[in-house]
Amino acid sequence: MKRSSSIITLGTLGLGLLLCRRRKQPLLDIRNRVVLITGGSRGLGLVLARQLGYRGARLALIARDEEDLRRAEDELHSMGAVAKAFSCDIRDQQQVQDTVQRVVDHYGVIDVLINNAGVIQVGPLEHTQVEDFEHAMATHTYGPLYTMLAAIPHLQRRNGGHIVNIASVGGKVAVPHLLPYITSKFALVGLSDGMRAELAQDTIKVTTVCPGLMRTDSHVNALFKGQPNKEFAWFSISDASPLSSMSAEEAAHRIIDAVRQSKPHLTLTWQARLISAANALFPNVTARMLTLANRALPDATDQKGNVSKVGWESWSKLAPSILTRPADYATVINNEL
Repeated sequence: MKRSSSIITLGTLGLGLLLCRRRKQPLLDIRNRVVLITGGSRGLGLVLARQLGYRGARLALIARDEEDLRRAEDELHSMGAVAKAFSCDIRDQQQVQDTVQRVVDHYGVIDVLINNAGVIQVGPLEHTQVEDFEHAMATHTYGPLYTMLAAIPHLQRRNGGHIVNIASVGGKVAVPHLLPYITSKFALVGLSDGMRAELAQDTIKVTTVCPGLMRTDSHVNALFKGQPNKEFAWFSISDASPLSSMSAEEAAHRIIDAVRQSKPHLTLTWQARLISAANALFPNVTARMLTLANRALPDATDQKGNVSKVGWESWSKLAPSILTRPADYATVINNEL
């Protein structure tokens, strides 16, 4: 009986491997493709825009801050890229619908949608409020949902296209002191993977990207609660170290390659792949490790800790310092100030 079960199991695995084996497809040519990037005015979104513009893509940048958009658009034009900025709050479905239509009116089509806009909230549970979860969900889950729903009819008319959802390793592993962020990123991973299965019938491809720490750098614009100076210090030092983070340029290069190769999933940094694998294979051990990590992070404080402070309001002797220099440099060049 056991032998029969083993044979059936091996046969099932073999059949699964055969079904999952894909024919080698030609790489997608990015030239002249219309690529819409949310959060495209700074950080990873801007780095993606630079590299896509260099490859000849036609860019539509979406963000809330018009000044950031103007600077990003001017920079891309100076390097010879075709780019158009559109001010939009992706948390508002009607704004998203109208803006996507404006992009189509301007370029005629949309070929690739990259959902990149994000917000990072750091602090202990004791200082986390329902509004923090609502903000994160609106940005990381409903925002991408709104843009996908608005773009899908245009992609269907093109008989295909590509959607990229920038999630996080925090959408696979529940890292402490980032609870609203990880809640919304877990939701985004599920939404993205589900969309992939549903949209395959329309030859629309969906790539879920789960980066680890990146030197973009967004630490100066992240929101900190509890003891903001201490929270900012550990977060920005982790974010800056080459031992724990990847440059935004390398991340953007790999994301673009994933689009060209039509990869369904991409996890960036070996550290992110390691902790994801550990969580999948050894969930109990990983849970204990994360519990210990939480104990090492700053404690909760009094009611003053309920007030969010932006990263640049939370400096200390440790950050900025030589320990955060790589991330601070990325902040300057990626329009994060």
